[in-house]
Amino acid sequence: MQPMENTRTEQTPYADLSPNCILNAVDTTTYETSGQMFALNSYENRVYDLGLERSTDHIVAKFYRPGRWTREQIQEEHNFTLGMASAEIDVVAPLVIDDKTLFEYEGYLFALFPRRGGRAVSLQTDEDFRQIGRLIARVHSVGSWGTFEHRINISPHSIGENALKNLLSGSELMPQYMKENILSTSAQMQELCKNIWGDKTFNMRLHGDLHLGNVLDDGQFFLVDLDDCMSGPEIQDIWMCLSGTAQEQSFQLNLILEGYEQIRAFPREQLGLIDILRAQRMMHHAGWLANRWHDPTFPKAFPTFTTEEFWADYMQGLREQMMLIQSGGILSQENN
Repeated sequence: MQPMENTRTEQTPYADLSPNCILNAVDTTTYETSGQMFALNSYENRVYDLGLERSTDHIVAKFYRPGRWTREQIQEEHNFTLGMASAEIDVVAPLVIDDKTLFEYEGYLFALFPRRGGRAVSLQTDEDFRQIGRLIARVHSVGSWGTFEHRINISPHSIGENALKNLLSGSELMPQYMKENILSTSAQMQELCKNIWGDKTFNMRLHGDLHLGNVLDDGQFFLVDLDDCMSGPEIQDIWMCLSGTAQEQSFQLNLILEGYEQIRAFPREQLGLIDILRAQRMMHHAGWLANRWHDPTFPKAFPTFTTEEFWADYMQGLREQMMLIQSGGILSQENN
């Protein structure tokens, strides 16, 4: 029998990831799949809930997008997560098989995880905010045990510059009459962020993408998805848990820091970076979509991306954020 031709490309990296490929890959480990397979939501990677032969248990297989992270970067993610688990932080960590967490099959890197369900976290009470603060502080305690050598270090010089590059290369996806304005405003925001950030460098190992979608509740809060773990300032793992008006965010932040500082001191000089990090995320999101648009998954998931409505909202949000930064940031608006 002739081997199957490799049909994957940079735009369609999962073209060869057939159900048989997935099951065969997992069967090369100590697990034997039953053939039951259910795809879970994921944009960058491909993640599957798999049944096991002669067992009612399930495992989760995560196939990493080819070319996105190096083997070394993924291994650092796994080691960080396992470090949290060893410190009894509630986190879904990769399964260790014969002292390995990362496997390869037909050019795809993959890892296996225990299946664990939970409901989305909704921070309602004062104690909820304190609890998330304590959880983040414990993550940072483990983060302080070492440094990343291969993961991204978040700053406008990394995230923002990459976003600008992706926006420029994907500018044909923007409405023609808006293109120049979008690119120039994005460049102005980037310059503002870089000037305020300066040459500051932070080496704390972080979750990196700690929005409430990555915190689940099954009676207690637990963490999932460290795919975007990175180095950076501690505030990066806090600001995405804030929402609402300036007054509401300030109140929530004080509660989170109250819980956080029950575990470890928080560097409060970082609070002024919240608005810079929020602006960088806005730019990163648009640049990420532009960079991934030729992957068939993305037009289906983000059908408005090329519309005037999307780019008008992006521009309005960016301008509002720019004015906020120039006026001193969201925390300065508390009493306005």
